[in-house]
Amino acid sequence: MIAFSDPIDVAAHCAHAAMGMMDRYGVPAHPNNFIVWYAFVADRDPELTRAVNGILRSGQKFTEAVCADLHERFFGISQHEAELRAVGERIESAVAQVMDYLSTASQGAQQYGTVLESLSGGLSAPQPSSELGKLVKSILDETKMMIAVNRQLEERLENSSGEIARLREDLDQLRREATTDALTGLANRKLFDISLREAAIDAQENGKFLSLLMIDIDFFKNFNDTHGHMLGDQVLKLVARTIQDSISANDTAARYGGEEFAVILPAVRLKDAMAVAEIVRGQVAGRKVLNRRTGQVLGQVTLSVGVAEYEFGEMLGAFIHRADEALYLAKRRGRNHVASQEDLSSTSIIEFQDV
Repeated sequence: MIAFSDPIDVAAHCAHAAMGMMDRYGVPAHPNNFIVWYAFVADRDPELTRAVNGILRSGQKFTEAVCADLHERFFGISQHEAELRAVGERIESAVAQVMDYLSTASQGAQQYGTVLESLSGGLSAPQPSSELGKLVKSILDETKMMIAVNRQLEERLENSSGEIARLREDLDQLRREATTDALTGLANRKLFDISLREAAIDAQENGKFLSLLMIDIDFFKNFNDTHGHMLGDQVLKLVARTIQDSISANDTAARYGGEEFAVILPAVRLKDAMAVAEIVRGQVAGRKVLNRRTGQVLGQVTLSVGVAEYEFGEMLGAFIHRADEALYLAKRRGRNHVASQEDLSSTSIIEFQDV
């Protein structure tokens, strides 16, 4: 969640610009959308800026679903987070119940001790046999009662322990689901952000290399429009599996969004990351997409890949942006291509024209 603390004049300018852009792109002017566009105009979150610019660049319309997705990703509480919070609260309740049981048991033990101490005083003095029998019976009754209480406590603790164990399993499952892309099984955007941050910290502290691949399926929209979203989803799964099979166990492959993937390569320098990118690209390009039910060959799927190497101390947004720029350079070069940050420096963005 982004906190806004702009001066009044800056806030007024950003608000006016946000409303103008919302009107320009047909975005309904309700509070959730305004928060997104205000943050975009104020350039508060590089990832939000990148997401909105990506939609603008693709020509996609800001439908109600697109707007809702932007708000949920950057400002909302996801369903997984809500479920995690609910399970956490249930665990806290179960633990509080156990503590209450233990407190009750402690009070019962103290009471039992007090009774025994009182009765032992009667045993230490000479007593008629009839009175002695009563004292012994009282001790036995108290002991039986304490045994019954302890058994009840043991059952309650066992039940509570089982409930806590089940809740912990639920929590672990929710955590896995919260960081895994449901369609491809790869890390999702949240886990990508966490993993990249951890990898960057490790690289800086230990002087290691760190590289990043940004991967996009070429002409995926055309494939979806031609063959339908169900087959499009199958292509996403196949590409995800190919990427995962082409990298090492120390690397992290993630579905970055839509048909775009990312791979974090810890302890890998740029030239070696380029080699990994070529393997991934070649593995996908070397296969044809086949409809198993009909036997129809649906064509070839290719990838464009951008590669960047982390520079110590830089913002992660800049690192991602550099790999992303290399990706779009690969697309401009004809797709089914790998480009690196070094290609960016050798590519001029201006030229002379005859007058």
